[in-house]
Amino acid sequence: MSYDPSAFPPFAVTVDLVVLTVRRHSLCALAVRRGEPPFQGRWALPGGFVREDEDLTQAAARELLEETGLRAHDPAVPAEPPQDNGAHLEQLATYGDPGRDPRMRVVSVAHLALAPDLPAPRAGGDAGEARWAPVEELLHPSGPEQDAPLAFDHAGILADGVERARSKIEYSSLATAFCPPEFTVGELRRVYEAVWGVALDPRNFHRKVTGTPGFLVPTGGTPTRQGGRPAQLFRAGGATLLNPPMLRPEV
Repeated sequence: MSYDPSAFPPFAVTVDLVVLTVRRHSLCALAVRRGEPPFQGRWALPGGFVREDEDLTQAAARELLEETGLRAHDPAVPAEPPQDNGAHLEQLATYGDPGRDPRMRVVSVAHLALAPDLPAPRAGGDAGEARWAPVEELLHPSGPEQDAPLAFDHAGILADGVERARSKIEYSSLATAFCPPEFTVGELRRVYEAVWGVALDPRNFHRKVTGTPGFLVPTGGTPTRQGGRPAQLFRAGGATLLNPPMLRPEV
């Protein structure tokens, strides 16, 4: 029997982005207010439909560039410190509940993107506006938006992305993706505190990160700030896995 495409229901694939950054010592995610149905006026994660001529990684990188102006890091093109080499981008999970999109059957392949403190976003495409918002505010809205959670199943996707980031910085050097090319141990500690939502002892943290082989590499410089004791600058080392790991404190 010959194959008849019309015998199958419409089916689409999208990419959704959990874009995380640390702003004002708080873990924030990029949210866009939908300007068109469905869920018009509701906040959502940025994303869009995969085009016919691109694969999933290309689609996610395109959406990231359109929404934030950031290029995804290309591991095939090593950057010489302190040169920036784009945002960390990785595939998170696939979401395919039949009722997740009222328009048609849509499967979303979500991606996680991490980058240092980013400027205020500009809305594009079908988005009415865009903003950086603390992840807890998006996951647990209060006030006027208490009865309007994130559109589609984006609250679950965001929660999965946040937990991926929180767990992965325990055993990998991913926390440095939230930092500029050169940073102090104090700045790195504040990343861990923002992502985990806990306060860490500065001395213990300094001892752990500087004593973990391949985690940090001294640059020989100090930040050009006024007042206070000069702090040493570091860059990310070559280690991708931390041994021993940085275990998340129990709260």
